[in-house]
Amino acid sequence: MLKLKRIYESYEKSDGYRVLVDRMWPRGVKKVDAHVDLWLKEVAPSTELRKWFNHDPSKFDAFKERYQDELKKEPQEAAVKELLAVMAKNETVTLLYGAKDEQHNQAVVLAAYLATC
Repeated sequence: MLKLKRIYESYEKSDGYRVLVDRMWPRGVKKVDAHVDLWLKEVAPSTELRKWFNHDPSKFDAFKERYQDELKKEPQEAAVKELLAVMAKNETVTLLYGAKDEQHNQAVVLAAYLATC
């Protein structure tokens, strides 16, 4: 099972294996308190794409297309393979992200992409 969760939400045992999919560590979160099993920043959108998107919902469709294109190329492609291996070994994997918008963020796009792999 693949779940999505803001890293600012409380840790729950039902989260299973927790993977942070942000390129930058979220502000105000102590690493010791985050319960992150893997920080896979290589799977996150490129810095250029992230800055262009700037969490603007009106750009989300274009962001989604561009990010999916990135996921098919290195270094994201190798990170996708690593994430798929993690998913194969764990019953539950939770993708953690820092964005406030729970519907328009890279974790949503990544989860949909992983479902097609």
